[in-house]
Amino acid sequence: MQIGELSKATGASIRSLRYYEKMGLLTASRLENGYREYNPLAVEQVRTIRLYLSLGLSTEQIAGFLHCVMKSKEAFCEEVLPMFEKKLSEIDGQILLLSQIRSNLIDRIASIREEKKEESAHEHANDR
Repeated sequence: MQIGELSKATGASIRSLRYYEKMGLLTASRLENGYREYNPLAVEQVRTIRLYLSLGLSTEQIAGFLHCVMKSKEAFCEEVLPMFEKKLSEIDGQILLLSQIRSNLIDRIASIREEKKEESAHEHANDR
């Protein structure tokens, strides 16, 4: 299977496939004309890579356990659970930070609206 066919089969761009190969997540042999030739199992491998990317993992993190996951079930790969737990902890920290930022913005908006309301009331009182 050539790179264009793999791209169509997986929905991954050709650029992404080349990147996965550069990062060691995907391998291809080279034909005499220099074209990449992928094993039919590459479709499942690319889908697996994209699943883990959608969970917020980096290609470096995925590289640490992809081979294991492709050979066995995820539950049997010791590297996966700690990585998921670490990622969840990072996300929880980001949610907390975003909640604090959101709260600060709500306070600032309320303060500005109150100040405008007071200024408007003051101007109307002076017009009388």
